[in-house]
Amino acid sequence: MASAPRTIDIAAFINDRKLGPFNYKLIVLSWLITVFDGFDMMLISFTAPWMRDDLGLSTHMLGNVFSAGLVGMMVGGFAFAYIGDRIGRRQTIIWAAFAFGILTAATAFAQNYEQLLILRFLDGFAIGGMLPLAWALNIEYVPGKYRSTVVTVIMMGYSLGAALAGPVTVWLAPDYGWEGVFMFGGVGTIVCAFALLFWLPESVRFLASKNLKPDVIATTLNKVDPGLGATPQDQFLLSDEKRDESNFTVGKLFAGDLKWLTPLLWIGYIASTLAIYFKANWGPIVYEDLNFSRETAAYVSSISGLAGAVLGLLLMRFTDGKGPYAVAVYPLIAFPLLLLVGLVPMPDTVFIIASVAATSFIGGAHFGILSIAGVFYASSIRANGAGWATSIAKVGGIAGPIIGAYVLASGLPIVRSFAILAICPALLALCAIGIGMIVKRRKAAGDVTLARQAAPAE
Repeated sequence: MASAPRTIDIAAFINDRKLGPFNYKLIVLSWLITVFDGFDMMLISFTAPWMRDDLGLSTHMLGNVFSAGLVGMMVGGFAFAYIGDRIGRRQTIIWAAFAFGILTAATAFAQNYEQLLILRFLDGFAIGGMLPLAWALNIEYVPGKYRSTVVTVIMMGYSLGAALAGPVTVWLAPDYGWEGVFMFGGVGTIVCAFALLFWLPESVRFLASKNLKPDVIATTLNKVDPGLGATPQDQFLLSDEKRDESNFTVGKLFAGDLKWLTPLLWIGYIASTLAIYFKANWGPIVYEDLNFSRETAAYVSSISGLAGAVLGLLLMRFTDGKGPYAVAVYPLIAFPLLLLVGLVPMPDTVFIIASVAATSFIGGAHFGILSIAGVFYASSIRANGAGWATSIAKVGGIAGPIIGAYVLASGLPIVRSFAILAICPALLALCAIGIGMIVKRRKAAGDVTLARQAAPAE
C-alpha cells in the first residue's frame, strides 16, 4: 500500500543534516571544473611573455587582451545568471563548461592580436557563467553554517588552477609553445564537462522555489538521504523563504536591507577583483621587469595564488561563525604590507618574501568577499545575486589590466605599482565592515520576529 503524500520542508531537511557522500561528490565535481576555470582564465597571464614575443604584442595590446577576457566574463556572468535562475543550475553549468573548454582550445590557433581579442572575449563569456552557478548549487545543498566554507573549498580549485597555470606554462611552452598550453587547458576542461554531464544534480531548492519537477526533487532528495522515501506526490516547500514563480527583476537585488547590502557587496567585490587581476595579469611581467628570471616570476606568482587560497580557507571558518566582519581582516593586513613593498627599498630576497605575503593576503581577502556573494539572497534569485555581484566586480577586473598597463608605461618605478595597489584592500575592508553591520541588524530583527512568534497569545 502506497504511503500517503507528505509535506517535506527542504530547507529544514538540508539544514538539519551534516555533510554526506552526496555533498562531497558535488563539491568534488564543482572543485574539478573550477580548477580548469581558473587554469583557463589565467593562462593568458603566464603565456603573455611568450605571446608578446611570438605575436609582437605591445604592453597596451596585452592589457587589452587581458581585459577582453574580463569583459566577456562580465557579460557572461549576467547572461548565465539569468539563464541559471530560469532553466536551472545544472544545464547552464554544463553548457558553460563545454563552451569554455572548446574556446580555450581554439585560442591555440590565434594568429594575430585581433583574433586573440575575439577569442579571449568569447572564452571569458563562457567562463563568467561558471563560478556563480557552482556557488549557488552548492550553497543550496549545505547547512547555513557550512556555506562560506564550501564556497571557499570550491574556489580553492580556481586558485589551484590559476596557480598551476604558471608551472604548466614553464613545463609546456618551451617545447610546445604557448599554443600547447591552451590546448592542454581546453582538452582538460572538456573531459571535466563530460563528468558534469553524467553526475551533476539540479538544485532541489531552486526547483521547489519555482514549483518545478517534483519527480526530480524526490529522486534527488532520496540520493541525499536514501532513507527519506520521498515521492513525486509529496509537497515540497522552503520554510525559510517565500515561493517565487515570477521572473527575475534587478529590483529584487535591492529589496529590504539588500538596498544597502548589494551596493556594498558590489563595491568591495570591484575593489578586490581589481587587485586580483592587476596582480594576476601583470605579476609575472612586473617581476620579470624587476630583473627576476621568467621562471622565478612564474613561480612567485603561483606561490602567491596558492598561499592566498590557504589563507582563504583558514578565514572561512571564522566567516561562517563571525560573519562578514571576518572578511575585513586580511585586507587590513594587506594594505600596510603593500605600502611597505612599494615604497621602502629592500634586498631582493626580502622583497620577494614581503611581496608574496602582501599579494597572498590580497588573495585571501578575495576569497572572503566571494564566499559571501550569494549567501544573503533567496534561492529564487541566488544565481542572479551571485552572478550580478561577480559580473559587476569585473568592472574592477577590466580596469586592473588597463590601469596596470598605464602604470607600467607611465615612467614611474615599477615597484610603485604595489603601493598603488594598496588602495584596493583598504576599500574592501570598509565595505566588509559595512556588510557586517547590516547582517548583524538583519539577524537581530529575525531574532525579534522569532521571539514574537514563540510568545504565548494573551
